[in-house]
Amino acid sequence: MAFARCLSVCMLLGSLAAFAASSAEPPQPKLVVTIAVDQFSADVFTEYRPLYQAGLKRLAGGVVFPRGHQSHASTETCPGHSTILTGARPGRTGIIANGWQVPSQPYTLNGKQTFTVYCVVKMDGPDGKPTLSPDPLLVPTLGDRMKARDPKTRVVAVAGKDRSAIMLGGHNADLTLWWTTQGFVTYTGKESSVPKEISDKINASVRKSYSQPTVPKLPAACEPKSRELKITDSVSIGTLKSFPGNSRRWRATPALDAFTVDAAIAAMKSLNLGREESIDVLAVSLSGTDYTGHYYGTEGAEMCTQQLALDQTIGRLLTALDKWNVPYVVAMTADHGGVDATERNRARGVTAAERVDESLFPVNISAALETQFHDLPQPVVLGPMEFSHDVYLNAGIPAERREAVLRAVALKYRQHPQVATVFTKDELIAAAPPSGPVDEWTLLERAKASFNPQRSGDLFVLLKPYISPYHAPRNPDTEFSSTHGSPWSYDRRVPIVFWWPGVKGFEQPTAIETVDIAPTLAKLIGLDVPASEFDGRVLPVVQP
Repeated sequence: MAFARCLSVCMLLGSLAAFAASSAEPPQPKLVVTIAVDQFSADVFTEYRPLYQAGLKRLAGGVVFPRGHQSHASTETCPGHSTILTGARPGRTGIIANGWQVPSQPYTLNGKQTFTVYCVVKMDGPDGKPTLSPDPLLVPTLGDRMKARDPKTRVVAVAGKDRSAIMLGGHNADLTLWWTTQGFVTYTGKESSVPKEISDKINASVRKSYSQPTVPKLPAACEPKSRELKITDSVSIGTLKSFPGNSRRWRATPALDAFTVDAAIAAMKSLNLGREESIDVLAVSLSGTDYTGHYYGTEGAEMCTQQLALDQTIGRLLTALDKWNVPYVVAMTADHGGVDATERNRARGVTAAERVDESLFPVNISAALETQFHDLPQPVVLGPMEFSHDVYLNAGIPAERREAVLRAVALKYRQHPQVATVFTKDELIAAAPPSGPVDEWTLLERAKASFNPQRSGDLFVLLKPYISPYHAPRNPDTEFSSTHGSPWSYDRRVPIVFWWPGVKGFEQPTAIETVDIAPTLAKLIGLDVPASEFDGRVLPVVQP
């Protein structure tokens, strides 16, 4: 009897020891979880890391690459999300920006002619109107590759923005959900795929929350950040403010991320992710940090409050994964970084901080050249009343005149003191692919990573550091005070973290890219992909 008891105890201890020894190794996951935090710059991650107490604290104890990069120049939401689970830079994914011009294909939208195509639409709706689709993504996601190997694999993507969910979910996702004021929705014609828990219960809660006034509460840890700064006569930032129901500012409250995680957990349970024969994917994109940064900048009480809430929200997701009781791995990163509001940057000594001169908007560049090229189709430069890296000439300009127009447009940009550089399409086609340490790439290499010869503009214009492409906001509900999108380090640097229960964490400060995430996850699940199909590489996630 004593021997038997001893044998049982020894076997138990041996099993525990084996688990402890193996827990440092990545598990053979049944569920691959990706968390993208929109506008979660490496600077914000570093600044608030000491205050994290829940989910982000757990993740920060994993394999941390604090100097990850969205390596391309056009650091926007759609291109950034397109890199995370494809392992490809925007030049290869085709997602060069949140939207681009197609000069040869005008269409009518809301009664006006436009050439602009949103990054997640195809023009096959009624009367040729755009409908949401993953078709613009030119490469497969990790989930697409997994389903090609094993059709039983299930892929779920849930996000606060349609473009975020669609870029992570890919072409063949079983469920792709994004937030609207009516709740979480999916593609037209696929409404029946939305679990009842989401379509009925969660969406009712979303609508109720959105319709009610918001009265935010300042956490004690954020009190030192609470300092009001006036941007314009009608807009100030830095302190928490109440606002009425049905305000777009609701997106910049912790509620958006909280409901996104609610929907992700409900989808995981409804589709039984990780509990059947296949390896499954759950991709979650949390948009609240991005809206907070846009409305209020990165250094006020608003961002502090958002970060503490984000920590708790991610903690709740990890707890749900723990209770789900399947082996899982997590990769967390961001689609881009961000920079503080121009006015606060200037107040804090960033003398280069300015708002863009509106003469650089394509419509105004074209107007300035109208007299010189009065005999050509107008406008000679296409585009809206906002700054854009990609500049497109009117397709109606005769071939023999295009070079002269291109030189004149390029000169207009190059002569402006806010412009850092201008590249032509021919220069970008001829440029070698980027190489070497990503944090040391030239501007040409960063632009090349964003460049797709079929979709990019005739010119690629880059502003100098700390030049915001936004004018000062006049309406606090509909206009933003700060943004991202530049080729500079504050917009390119993002954290990259790998984590699993029992991980033996370490920190590696070497600069890496978000395109390294997909090949690393593929390696963890034993998915063979030719190296030539990735722009990234497999990262070492086990400490030697």
